[in-house]
Amino acid sequence: MRKLVTMLIPVLILAACSHGDCRGEKRKNSQANPETGAAVATTSNASDRVKVFKPDGSLQCGQGKRIPVADMQKELGSIQVFSSKNQNDGMMRIQVCGSPTGNCNVYEIDRKDLAAAQKAGFKEWTAE
Repeated sequence: MRKLVTMLIPVLILAACSHGDCRGEKRKNSQANPETGAAVATTSNASDRVKVFKPDGSLQCGQGKRIPVADMQKELGSIQVFSSKNQNDGMMRIQVCGSPTGNCNVYEIDRKDLAAAQKAGFKEWTAE
């Protein structure tokens, strides 16, 4: 029985990997028009995009005032935003009331607009 399991595990791993880039397929399908199935034209390629962020102002122990994603997006002005979300930066933090939580508002923009976003006080998101 042990030999069978030992032989079966590598076969299952190889079979799982034989499908290629499953995430890429999901991205292609999500850009398709749901009515016709045809691909929807986008204004920029996903590889030409970059994520920028600013801390949302929340502090540990419920202190501080969290700035909503939509409100902070106004600081980007005329820069086109493709996606936005509130996300933790994943860094370890000291556990003290009043210290930052690490929660940030993250925006996906064109790479060509990165300098303008940085002038507005945003930084490039590298946590992923």
